[in-house]
Amino acid sequence: MGQITHSGQNFAALRAAHENPTAVLVLADGTVFAGIGFGAATTNVGEICFNTSMTGYQEIITDPSYAGQIITFTFPHIGNVGANANDFETNTPAALGIITRQPVTAPASWRAETYLGDWLETHNLPGIAGIDTRALTCRIRDAGAPHGVICHAPKGDIDIKPLVSLAAAWPGLTGMDLAAEVTTYATHDWDEGSWDIATAAHRQNDATLSVVAMDFGCKQNILRCLTDAGCNVTVVPAATSAAEIMAMCPDGVFLSNGPGDPAATATYAGPEIASLIDAGMPTFGICIGHQLMALAMGAKTLKMERGHRGANHPVKDLATGKIEITCQNHGFVVDQDSLPDTLEVSHISLFDQSIEGLQHKDKPAFCVQYHPESSPGPHDSRYLFTRFTDLMNARKS
Repeated sequence: MGQITHSGQNFAALRAAHENPTAVLVLADGTVFAGIGFGAATTNVGEICFNTSMTGYQEIITDPSYAGQIITFTFPHIGNVGANANDFETNTPAALGIITRQPVTAPASWRAETYLGDWLETHNLPGIAGIDTRALTCRIRDAGAPHGVICHAPKGDIDIKPLVSLAAAWPGLTGMDLAAEVTTYATHDWDEGSWDIATAAHRQNDATLSVVAMDFGCKQNILRCLTDAGCNVTVVPAATSAAEIMAMCPDGVFLSNGPGDPAATATYAGPEIASLIDAGMPTFGICIGHQLMALAMGAKTLKMERGHRGANHPVKDLATGKIEITCQNHGFVVDQDSLPDTLEVSHISLFDQSIEGLQHKDKPAFCVQYHPESSPGPHDSRYLFTRFTDLMNARKS
């Protein structure tokens, strides 16, 4: 396990970091944040974003939707529950690194299996602590998500100039089809339910419905929620054709979350999704799956300046008037002005009035921008999995 430091030692380490930093965060405009390195001793370049969640840092780091991104945690204390094998959202983390205010704390949870710093090193992920994350978050809020480089050099041998050039040369997420990099390589079945704290095991349920999940970077807890809802899930690669899916005779199709520019992924996935919806196949999309359904129906997507990332985002269900507190992680959004006549808005963000949900007017297809599987986050939106199974049962009967 990594070194455990007391709060007094933490403050001393923070002061020392300004004089002898072992890690830096360098932005494309030349801004430099110096701090304490932890995790893997390596250098990565990507988009700097922030997440406001107070819990679930391991689920956040392993969310495939963070491919191409370096995550700033606005909650200052990260590491208190360590890391374990049950809180993975994918087998191989796709994020590029993490940024924290305080040095990573020692685990104080009975579920911890390892120290977070050691876990990051195992997965070749660098971290930097001791920087002003509030100032960085405000910069992202006011000026948009910058391109940046995180560099952890334990001996402090850091050359800033080439890091600035590396950040400035990075092309950005627009136009990137990152779903192709994080999707499953082969079709496989999934039958594991949610983790039950009472039994310290994953639930197992009898399946009455068959679902094909198109994997654009799917979180495992989404698959667990589908299993909990009574679905036998088959996961297929992102580029699987509609004909291949229809040949499996599913009761419904799920469009998963995922990273990158949805317009780039839609060049091959969009026509297949359109064919499935046109055939009357019950369809449910989350995150990039929401954006891909919109693109398949003729809408457009836009890159957001700062995105929505956190576990406290209020969303209004326009049909019921109810407000849901949601978990979100996305940097692109469906363009309100581009919606075709076949789609109607079902949910909106109360932060910025952006589209948070869509439904087809004539077909059994709907989608949401946020994450109803809530890993981490509130469970206000879990009802959407039941809505999906209701559509499938109605079609069967």
